[in-house]
Amino acid sequence: MPRDDEGFREFVDTRYVELLRIAYHLTGSAHEAEDLVQSALVKVLGRWGRIDDPVAYLRRVMVNHLSSVWRRHRMREVLTAILPDRPAPDAAYGIAERQAVYAAMRALPARTRAVIVLRYLADLPEAEVAAALGCSVGTVKSRASRGLARLREALEADAPVIEIERAL
Repeated sequence: MPRDDEGFREFVDTRYVELLRIAYHLTGSAHEAEDLVQSALVKVLGRWGRIDDPVAYLRRVMVNHLSSVWRRHRMREVLTAILPDRPAPDAAYGIAERQAVYAAMRALPARTRAVIVLRYLADLPEAEVAAALGCSVGTVKSRASRGLARLREALEADAPVIEIERAL
């Protein structure tokens, strides 16, 4: 087995969970996240020996892949969770809160969602987010600001629902 293949396997073993977490926040679905990471890894495998910063490169590949998918499929799938049993009150609050956050994230434009995920969930500096998305640092700042404002508005609007869920 060539040395590059060993390096690739080692990289995947050590970074898969991190890449999956980023993909999950980009897609909002565990299954789509796994598909996204696998697609990105397949695309990167052929270029593996020529990549300087594999994590940054893979983030860029994932965002670009999703952007092309979002362009092709403008309609968004709305996911709902119907639980067979009623969870405990604290668990219900956590579920309702998480669903509200993911719904608010799905309502954001694709590039804004990518900025929020890379900047705050992947904890990347603005310059790296800009490099990953192929835009300026100023664009990252403005998209992050507008995106966070829209998330706050959406989550404040859902606050009464979350409080009701918490009281159950």
